[in-house]
Amino acid sequence: MTDTSAVIAQADQGLEASLERLFELLRIPSISTDPAYKADCRKAGQWLVDELNSLGFEASLRDTPGHPMVVAHSTEAGDDAPHVLFYGHYDVQPVDPLAEWTTPPFEPSIVTGPDQTGNITGRGSADDKGQLMTFVEACRAYRAAGEKLPCRVTILFEGEEESGSPSLKPFLEAHAEELKADCALVCDTNMWDRETPAISTGLRGLVGEEIVITAADRDLHSGYFGGAAANPLHVLSDILAGLHDETGKVTLDGFYDGVEETPDDVLKIWESLGQTAEKFLGEVGLAVPSGEKGRSILEQTWARPTAEVNGMIGGYTGEGFKTVIAAKASAKVSFRLVGKQDPAAIRESFRAYVKSKLPSDCSVDFHPHGGSPAIQLPYDSPLLATAQAALSEEWPKPAVLIGMGGSIPVVGDFQNMLGMDSLLIGFGLADDRIHSPNEKYSMTSFHRGIRSWIRVLAALAEEKPAA
Repeated sequence: MTDTSAVIAQADQGLEASLERLFELLRIPSISTDPAYKADCRKAGQWLVDELNSLGFEASLRDTPGHPMVVAHSTEAGDDAPHVLFYGHYDVQPVDPLAEWTTPPFEPSIVTGPDQTGNITGRGSADDKGQLMTFVEACRAYRAAGEKLPCRVTILFEGEEESGSPSLKPFLEAHAEELKADCALVCDTNMWDRETPAISTGLRGLVGEEIVITAADRDLHSGYFGGAAANPLHVLSDILAGLHDETGKVTLDGFYDGVEETPDDVLKIWESLGQTAEKFLGEVGLAVPSGEKGRSILEQTWARPTAEVNGMIGGYTGEGFKTVIAAKASAKVSFRLVGKQDPAAIRESFRAYVKSKLPSDCSVDFHPHGGSPAIQLPYDSPLLATAQAALSEEWPKPAVLIGMGGSIPVVGDFQNMLGMDSLLIGFGLADDRIHSPNEKYSMTSFHRGIRSWIRVLAALAEEKPAA
């Protein structure tokens, strides 16, 4: 494998300067969901453009109907070198409630955690400014060592990830030829633990659906109409309760079409991680698994599809008591998908099920809230093996291949629109408090993250580009 010692030495020597640059970026309140911060989002994008240009990239700020994209190219490695697309996002979540922050959200600092390790504090420190800067600083270390980047590198930073990425698909479609690469690198995920790096090989898909059931033409007095009039809360409760059988499986027709069993060797690897229901659920004050019976906690959350009720409302919910039969009741339901499950088919099956349970004099309205298929990298992919070996050289424990319960839609977009797989390598930790007050990013994650990307780029450079 290529000797990266000189580049890694530069990363170590320049850590303090790298940290200050991260602090500069963290001080920009690039909240994409709030129009009041539109100028700040653009400022953050331009800051990244200036930094990348200073490193020899050809970088520019590309306008969209929303917040701009940052696009940068480095072709110095030559046409024969593998080509990677690195993705991250410079926008951040709102900071509310502000009173719960122990340090100002846009005044980053280093604080010592309970385990005596240093943590970078501030909104965006982990999601995703700290993560994307590990890659930028890895590129800087190559420059500082007087070496060329070993791969052709394209960088795409968006400013709307936290607001649903409305501009991303049109941008990818319009610039597909410019952005295509041999593979994408995504740094927006977690390690297994503080000493064990991880590559996420699978992402569950998502279907979101809101249902509104209407019964009477107005709210009714339960003393007059109770027992005679249909109660939409009762109807809705029955519908939602029927989504699962006694074994925890989802009852929708065709729901498991396209679901494949996880290979035994993969299940054994997950078992070796030592995760238990008691440990996993104990962190949130629970103890008893409620999903499919006969499945481990990791299999339940990484490799099996689910149905969850995310919100339910109807009738009188204010202070005190009101004896009313509501005219309407609503619920928000989400389905996590795996394998080759079809989001459109799942949505239609759910709607058919709801209609089948509806009394003849009640009506239902449906409101879709997104739908995306699952993503699964082949477990025997050479890319995975290469990246896994590179990460294992850097961290105290060997890198592991894990699944993810959540969704990262851009990974599916890269696969479906640009025809390339993604390596999901992130250095976040479960306690980073992303989207919450007091977000933090471990100094170890930042430092070793930079060193990791140096090793990964060097390892990928030895791979033959896809034909």
